[in-house]
Parts: sequence; C-alpha cells; structure tokens
Amino acid sequence: MLSVFQTYLQLGFHHIFNLQAYDHLVFLLALCAPYVLQDWRRVVALVTSFTVGHSITLALATLGFVRYNAQLIELLIPITILLTCLVNLAQAGKASARPVSRRQPDFVILNLPNLLAAGFGLVHGLGFSNYLRELLGRQNRLALELLSFNLGVELGQLLIVSLILLLGFVLLRVLQVARRDWLLVTSGAALGIAVVLLLAQLR
Repeated sequence: MLSVFQTYLQLGFHHIFNLQAYDHLVFLLALCAPYVLQDWRRVVALVTSFTVGHSITLALATLGFVRYNAQLIELLIPITILLTCLVNLAQAGKASARPVSRRQPDFVILNLPNLLAAGFGLVHGLGFSNYLRELLGRQNRLALELLSFNLGVELGQLLIVSLILLLGFVLLRVLQVARRDWLLVTSGAALGIAVVLLLAQLR
C-alpha cells in the first residue's frame, strides 16, 4: 500500500511540476502575479480556493460521477488563464497593484479573487482527472491512488507558487523592479501563451 501511495504521489507531483504541464504552470503564474512574498497569507487563501475547486472535480471525474468532454476542458483551461490575466491587467492600473485591500484580513476565502480561483479550479481538476484516469485504467479501487495523486499535485503546486513568490521577491526587492512592471510583464506573457493555446484548440 505504501509503495502505491508513493508511486501516485510522485506521479501527481511530476504531472504538474514539469514543462509539459505548462498550461497549469502559466495559470499559477497568472494567479500569483499580483502578490509579493509578504502577501503569503493571501496567496495561501488563493491557492486553497483553487485546491478546493480542482480537488472536487478531480475526485468526481476520476470516480466516474461526472462525465465531460475532454476537448471542451482543453479549450476552457486557456480561457481561465486569459480571464485571470485580464483581471491582473486591470489591477495594474492601481498604484499598489494589490487586489485585496489592506483593511481586510489576510486569510479571506469569500472574496472575488478566491471565488474565481475556486471556479477555475473546477476546470483544471477535470484536466488532471483525464491524465489520472489514463494511468488507472479499469481499476476498481481508486481511493488511495486518487488521494496520493492529489497530494502530489498539491506539493508540486506549492513548490511552483513558492518559486514564483521568490522570483518576485528578487526582482522587486533586490533588483528594484517596479511592482506594476512585474505584474504587466508576467500577466502579459501569460496572456500571450493563453491566446496561443486557445487558438490551437480552435483549429
């Protein structure tokens, strides 16, 4: 049982923490771009919301409770990136580029950015489940594999988010890059990739 857990934990981790999963990587970049290292509590709330969303659909689809069109999901994933980038670019017009007011608590789930992250997580969870179902084949006992795969995805996701925040810290605090420029460049790049992915799906 332990070997099965470790195997699917590694599969989940490597599924998201590799360049072939660039659509999910770009989404995480766009999701975290408005934040800096000292905003880590807000990022935890945001990532938690995304996790809740994709964990729900990953479980439901893998266990066969939800049927979906894989091509439609592949189309919707770049749309989630595109919409996230547009929200970021709108925030870049503000002096602080902060999507959450300083007067609000650091860990707030029920706000617009977190609700959007949860909603977009539902889409990404279906994308994860497509890969997991191919790995599982026709196995009937899926609970352990599903749990360990999902934990692996979360570990990879947390590492990616940490790297994004550290990169932002170096550029903003050490190299003195303007926060607005960081947000414009990262969101603009993610937006460009999302458009390319979207056009590829529409062909």
